[in-house]
Amino acid sequence: MSAMFVLSSVVYAAAEATGVPYQRTGGIFEMVSHAGPMVKFVLFSLLALSVGCWCVILLKVRLFRRARKETHEFIELFRQRKNYVGVYRESEYLEDSHLAQIFRTGYAELNRLSKSLETKSLQDLKVNPEVLLENVDRAIQGGIMAERQRFERFLPLLATTGSTAPFIGLFGTVWGIMVSFQDIGMKGAANLAVVAPGISEALVATAMGLAAAIPAVVAYNQFANRIRTIEGEMNHFSAEFLNLLKRDLMRRSKQDEQLSESPRLAAQD
Repeated sequence: MSAMFVLSSVVYAAAEATGVPYQRTGGIFEMVSHAGPMVKFVLFSLLALSVGCWCVILLKVRLFRRARKETHEFIELFRQRKNYVGVYRESEYLEDSHLAQIFRTGYAELNRLSKSLETKSLQDLKVNPEVLLENVDRAIQGGIMAERQRFERFLPLLATTGSTAPFIGLFGTVWGIMVSFQDIGMKGAANLAVVAPGISEALVATAMGLAAAIPAVVAYNQFANRIRTIEGEMNHFSAEFLNLLKRDLMRRSKQDEQLSESPRLAAQD
């Protein structure tokens, strides 16, 4: 509704500025129907871009809201953890939480490494925890990139519309004005009654281009800023998760060393 109001206001103002009262019986739709084929093509192209952008905006708003809500639930779940297995199982339903996805990616990689060591009968091999953490870190970084791509999906449409829609609309306006001047030359009459309707109809393209570009630019900037915040949250959580894993692995290795030394001490006694 606001876009239609802006379009109508621009066109009516342009018509009044030319000194010719514009017939408002059909409004914006009458001007579109009277426009030339090229201007109509430009208008329908801009309309398609605008509809696509609004669909992306609504989907992204829903995605970011669900991600924020589920991330808060995961943080509470992670803080109250008793073990990582329970957190992994209970967080499987949090599909839109970026932190839950990062945790599951890292824990799944750690689980695969542990099973690989067991299947290869390498239980007695003293594995440096740093080696395991490097593999987990690489898996987490891959998960961060995947999550960023998930949040950035379809955002190029907003950027493309915001940067090109005003120029597409301007092209339609220039084309409409060119046609109006051609009509003047063919009719041999250069008065406002001849040129004003064509120019008013051509200006609709510029107004439509601005109406499509402004929401796209505003939404793209907001989403890009939100994605940067989400990426910072994922990096912070990955560092905290790796530190926790490192402490757990070092504690387990010390316990294993103590258990292996106790039979030796008993045999010496």
